[in-house]
Amino acid sequence: MADKKDNKELTGREKAAILLVSLGSDIAPEVYKKLDDATIETITLEIANLRKVPPDIKLKVLKEAQEILMAREFMARGGVDYARDVLERALGPERAQSLLDRITASLQVKPFDFMRHTDAAQILGFIQNEHPQTIALILSYLEPQQAALILSGLNPVMQADVTKRIANMDRITPEVLREVERVLERKLSSVMGQDFTVAGGIDAVVAIVNSTDRATERNIMEYLEENDPELAEEIKKRLFVFEDAMRLDDRSLQRVLREVDMKELSLALKGASEDLKTKFFKNMSKRAAEMLQEDMDFMGPVRVKDVEEAQQKVVNVIRSLEEQGEIVIATGGGDELVV
Repeated sequence: MADKKDNKELTGREKAAILLVSLGSDIAPEVYKKLDDATIETITLEIANLRKVPPDIKLKVLKEAQEILMAREFMARGGVDYARDVLERALGPERAQSLLDRITASLQVKPFDFMRHTDAAQILGFIQNEHPQTIALILSYLEPQQAALILSGLNPVMQADVTKRIANMDRITPEVLREVERVLERKLSSVMGQDFTVAGGIDAVVAIVNSTDRATERNIMEYLEENDPELAEEIKKRLFVFEDAMRLDDRSLQRVLREVDMKELSLALKGASEDLKTKFFKNMSKRAAEMLQEDMDFMGPVRVKDVEEAQQKVVNVIRSLEEQGEIVIATGGGDELVV
């Protein structure tokens, strides 16, 4: 690896490995969460085999990644012509065309892309009388916050029905996508792109529900707990993860600290970011923070599985207190009022 002098000689896997290592231990795990198991295994193997990378190669890989992301963003925002115009002014005609040529074949506009630029209320008015499966398909391709606004506007029964359908959705066939798009295209006279990526699933539900207002979330979860307890439990586990404790205000976190076991917390914090550790420490007395840090230092290396189990126990406390109305968890949907 160290002998390669030009990033053009690197394979895509090698570039991905260099990029993740360069991003650091705080950001790289977030990228991993977006990847499938096979890709994670492949890239992890590349990282394990990675040797010293010259600074100039690292810089070229980072620059290439930045340019590709920029080009993708411009294409998603306004199409190929818009992206070409912006990139030519930023990078020059040749570099712009090179970038577009490289990503055009793999980057296709997602189904229902036009809806990403349409007001959620207008979309709601348009689709609310569609079949729940059609609504579920559409919401699966929208951004979570936009999908959450639309979901919140549906009646309670429809909210839960659509949520369950999204969770149970796996891969959608090109034929079904084309048919749904054809009908909507005829109605709205809009041009839509298409790709055949994975739609729906538990992760899609969690992302959407996490962005809804609390009333909508409770309605959905209550329905699922009665009608599909296993699905409800799986969603509940993912709705709030340990790192989301950053969303708690100081008063709420202090209330949590009165309920959690300090031994469990010390183990949970072993796998936390420095920002989250600092947040916990600053909401404790100086002596308590020192004792907690001593416990963490004395503990030494621990198994990831044990850390995750401890974090889940702390999360369970947080969710329990939130359900009792004793703390507030900030969400992306609506305003949380405290009076």
